[in-house]
Amino acid sequence: MAPKAKPKPSPPAAKPQTPPLEDLFSALHRHSENSQYDQVVQVADQVLSVAPGDEDAIRCKIVALIKSDAIDKALSTILASESLPIDLKFYKAYCLYRQNKLQDALESLNNLERSLMVLQLESQILYRLGKMDACMQNYEKLQKLKIDSLDVKSNIIATLVSAGRSNEIQGMMDALKVKASSSFELAYNAACSLIEKKKYAEAEQQLLSARRIGQEMLMDEDYADEEIESELAPISVQLAYIQQLLGKKQEAIEAYMGIISRNLADASSLAIATNNLIALRGTKDASDSLRKLDKLIEKDDGSKFFKLASGLDFKLSHRQRESLYSNRLFLLLQTNKMDQAQELVSALPEMFPDSLTPILLQAAVLVKEKKVSKAEEILGQFAEKFPEKSKPVLLVRAQISAAAGHLQVAADSLSMIHDIRHMPATVATIVSLKERINDINGAAAVLDSAVQWWKDAMTEDNKLSVIMPEAASFKLNHGHEREAFKLYEELVKDHGNNTEALVGLVKTAARTDIGKAESYEKQLRELRGLKGINVEVLEKSCGAKHVEGINAGKVEALEEVKKAKSKKRKRKPRYPKGFDPANPGPPPDPERWLPKRERSSYRPKRKDKRGGQVKGSQGAVVREKHHDVSVSIAPNLKSSQGSSSKGAASSEQPTKAFSKSRKKNRS
Repeated sequence: MAPKAKPKPSPPAAKPQTPPLEDLFSALHRHSENSQYDQVVQVADQVLSVAPGDEDAIRCKIVALIKSDAIDKALSTILASESLPIDLKFYKAYCLYRQNKLQDALESLNNLERSLMVLQLESQILYRLGKMDACMQNYEKLQKLKIDSLDVKSNIIATLVSAGRSNEIQGMMDALKVKASSSFELAYNAACSLIEKKKYAEAEQQLLSARRIGQEMLMDEDYADEEIESELAPISVQLAYIQQLLGKKQEAIEAYMGIISRNLADASSLAIATNNLIALRGTKDASDSLRKLDKLIEKDDGSKFFKLASGLDFKLSHRQRESLYSNRLFLLLQTNKMDQAQELVSALPEMFPDSLTPILLQAAVLVKEKKVSKAEEILGQFAEKFPEKSKPVLLVRAQISAAAGHLQVAADSLSMIHDIRHMPATVATIVSLKERINDINGAAAVLDSAVQWWKDAMTEDNKLSVIMPEAASFKLNHGHEREAFKLYEELVKDHGNNTEALVGLVKTAARTDIGKAESYEKQLRELRGLKGINVEVLEKSCGAKHVEGINAGKVEALEEVKKAKSKKRKRKPRYPKGFDPANPGPPPDPERWLPKRERSSYRPKRKDKRGGQVKGSQGAVVREKHHDVSVSIAPNLKSSQGSSSKGAASSEQPTKAFSKSRKKNRS
C-alpha cells in the first residue's frame, strides 16, 4: 500500500497592513471632533505602534481616557510615559485630583508655569482641601487675567461663601460685572451668602429665582424633566435647609423625604438630604438613621480609613464630609456600638488633619466610656499644642468638667481662653465655679483682674460699669469691706448719678466708718411720702402686708375704694314662687341640665329581637337593603420646598448643599 502524501502546510495569514500615519492622524482628528473617545484611544494605539513615543498620540490618548472617565487608565498611560521627554505633569495632577488624591495632585503642579489651566486646577484642589484663603488668592490672579468665564466667576462667589466672607459677595459681583440672575449657579451661590447672613426669607426668594432660571435654561438645552430635576436638586435641598433653619421642622422633614423617595437627585444632594434629615430627627429612630448613614460610609479596603460611597469624597466639600462622619459617630454612641465608634474616631485625625472635629469626637467617646479625666487630658494637651485653635477645645473641656463635678478644671479651662475670659458672662461663670469650691480668694482675684483689664481697655463697648458693681457686691458679701468700699467709692466718683452705687457705698461704709456712711447718706435723694412717718412708732408696729405692684402714693386711693365697696347694700336673694327657704325639701337633681342619654339614671329601651323574623306569607322573599358608601381620600401633598444642623444642629451640626457650579462637577 502506497504511503499517503503529507498535506502541504497552509501559507501564513497575511498581516493587516497599518494605514499610513497621515490617515491615522486624520482619523484621530475626525474621532476627536465627534467626541468618539473609544475610537480615539484605538487609533492612538495604532499610531504608537508605528511611531512609539509620539507626543501628539500620547496626549490624544490621555485626554480621550480622561473624557471617557477612565481615570485609572489615563494615569497608567502617564506613568508609563514618564521616561519620555514629554511634560505630562498637568494631566497627572488632574488625574490625581479626580482620584481625590488632593495633596499629591497639588505637589504635581509645583514648578509648573502659572498658566490659566494650572491656576484653575490648583484653585479647585485648594477648594477641596478647604484652604479657602489660598484658593481665593488664585482666583484673584485669574481676575487679573480678565477671564470672561461665567463658570470661573461663579466659583469665585462660591469660594467667598465657603470662606465665610459673605459680606464681600455684592462688591465682588459688581467687580466681576455679573448679577445673580446671570445664571442659576450664580443665583444659587448668592442665596448661600444670604443664608450665611441669616437673611432666610431673602435667601428663599433667591433660590426660587435660581430654580426658575435653571428650568428655563435647561429646557432650552433640551434636557429631559428627570435630568432637570437632577441638575437642580441642590436648590431643592437648600430650600428644605432654609425651612429647617426657620424652625419649620415638619415641612423640612417632608421636603427631605420627598427628595430621597423620588431618587432623581444626584448622589451628593441625596447624601446631604439624608444627613440633614438624620440631624432633624436627632436621637429618634437612631438605629434606622444609622442604617441610612452606613449606606453612605464604607471601610476602605486594606486600610483603617473610611471612604464615602458613590464617589462622594470627590463631590462633597470638606465640611460636608466631616458632618457625615460626625453624625455617624453620634449615632454609634447613641446605640452603644462602642467598638465601631472607637474604630471610626481613631481614623478621623488622619482623614481630617487640620480640623478640630476629630479631637472633640474623641473626647465625646471618652466621656461616653466615663473616662472624663482622660478626655480632659487630651483636650488640654491639644490646646497647649495648638493655641490658635484652643478656644472651642477649652470650652468643651470646661463643659464636660463642670458636668462631671471637676469645677476647678472647668474654671481653669475658661481662664485659659484669653479673648473671652474678661467678658462679664465668663467672669460670672468662673466666679460661680470658684465660689462653689470655696475658693473665695481665687474668685476675688478673677474679679480684680477683670476690673483692671476693663480699666486699661480702649474699647467703645466698655464693660467696666457692669463688672465693678458685681465685684464690689461680691467682696461686701464675703467680708472684704475695705476693698468693696474702694470699688463703690470709685463708682460714685465716676458715675455720680448712680443710685445703686451710692446705696452700696452707704451700706459698706456703715460697716467700716459710720461717719462716712452718714455723709454719703445725705447725697441720697429723699423718697416722697416719708416725711410724715414716725420711725419709732413704725419700729414698734407689727409691720404692713406687702402688696405687689402698689407704691406708697396709691395706698390712700386703694383704701377709699375698699371703703366705698364695703358701704354697698347687700341684696336679698330672690327665690322661685312658692319656695320656702326654711323648708327647701329634697335637693334638685344635679343632672337635670344634661340630655337624658347622658344621665346616669338613663336606661335604653330593649330592642325587639323578633325584628329578624320573616313576616308575610310562607315563601315570601325579604329584600335586603344595600347602602353605597363613598370614601374620599384627601391628597397628601409634600412640598418640594420644605419648611438646621456643623449642627449644629443640634450638637449634630446640619450641612448645606454643595455650592460649586454643575459644569465643574462634571469635569
